[in-house]
Amino acid sequence: MTAVVKSSGCSVEDERTRRMRAESPWRIALRILVRNRVAMSGLAILTLMALLALMAPAIAPYDPDAVDILHQLEAPNKVHLLGTDLYGRDIFSRILYGGRITLVVGLISVGIAASVGIVLGLISGFYGGAVDSVIMRLVDVLLAFPRILLALSIVGMLGPGLLNVMVAVGIAGITGYARLVRGSVLSAKENVYVEAARVVGCPDRIILRRHLLPNIIGPVIVLATLDVAAAILSASSLSFLGLGVQPPTAEWGAMLNEGRQYLRTAPWITLFPGLAIMISVLSINMLGDGLRDALDPRMKI
Repeated sequence: MTAVVKSSGCSVEDERTRRMRAESPWRIALRILVRNRVAMSGLAILTLMALLALMAPAIAPYDPDAVDILHQLEAPNKVHLLGTDLYGRDIFSRILYGGRITLVVGLISVGIAASVGIVLGLISGFYGGAVDSVIMRLVDVLLAFPRILLALSIVGMLGPGLLNVMVAVGIAGITGYARLVRGSVLSAKENVYVEAARVVGCPDRIILRRHLLPNIIGPVIVLATLDVAAAILSASSLSFLGLGVQPPTAEWGAMLNEGRQYLRTAPWITLFPGLAIMISVLSINMLGDGLRDALDPRMKI
């Protein structure tokens, strides 16, 4: 009887193992991510902030740019939930509308950095030789400057403005993706499936797009998720310095700049935009850490 139970147990375990091996790696990663409470909390917070920003026209009680001198520098109250600024503008409404700009700037900046960095990394790692040397020396030049300083220099040359901030932050973030993708390609191109694709006559662009890119995209997704937080901080810093979004447009970094002279008399002007930046960055990092754990091939079910 005992032998039968053991045999039955082994057969069940073997069947479960076979199902796990046949399951898609992305499905396994999704299961690990869903079980991560910290990552799910970050995703929930980020989703809520994105929805609030998206629905700002319907939720905001006031026009974010409406000036009301009679109610300037009011502390949080029933009429103005988060108070008002120097011009009597409602802080709550401006934070809602500012989130639309800040979050979009982070996403677009990362999109620019990732798209260019992935292409450079693929070409550099796949072809090697002189091509690799030229691309990596260019990347090394960009790495010689701190990210925020490089973005600041680019905005200084292009001029202040939302579009220029996105381009500057995007260019400053290219190096991380180029180096990550290059290293992954150097390892992945030695696999058998790449050699088989070459034998059957696949052109290089097909090998890069269909064989190498899907197998190295996991770490890139993790880096891109975490990089959104860094892009938000960089864009907010540039706006704080007056090089980003120009008044009277609501943006979290610009709101910090507007309230810095009133830290003692009206701290809510900087407190709530600062909290918005902190919460958004924290939630993105929580989600990014969960993605890193979920996409780590060393993780076990």
